[in-house]
Amino acid sequence: MRFRFVWPGKTKDERLRSLLEEYLKRLSRFAHCAVTEIRESTSGDGASKVKESQRTVEALAGASAVIVLDEQGRELSSTELADEIARWEQESVKEVALVIGGPEGLGREVKSRATAQWRMSRLTFTHEMARVLIVEQLYRAYTINRGMPYQK
Repeated sequence: MRFRFVWPGKTKDERLRSLLEEYLKRLSRFAHCAVTEIRESTSGDGASKVKESQRTVEALAGASAVIVLDEQGRELSSTELADEIARWEQESVKEVALVIGGPEGLGREVKSRATAQWRMSRLTFTHEMARVLIVEQLYRAYTINRGMPYQK
């Protein structure tokens, strides 16, 4: 299985970038991982959000499943996420794209392309922190499924 992470811009905070790289490295032991960084919208107007959404949808071409992280999404526990991954593997899902929006959020076009919407928590995180958290949780889910001690 392959995970494709799609988000606007680069992870600018070097500490978060370092954590992200570490968890991507760990996760890549279990699944192929690719990061697609689309061009970030620079102004807070609606037109730039629409362009960012269009670029995101274009980056999702070919994905078997598209998961968007959104505050209105379904909240999963780590074990529920592990079960979801096991189901994907059982169903031979080829690629799962996980989409994290920028500071302006996700446009309707992106949400309509989604197979599912998840939220990390009822708390609000920066989009850069959400990147680290979703990759870490996917890694944790694999360790749960493999009976490894990391998740404890």
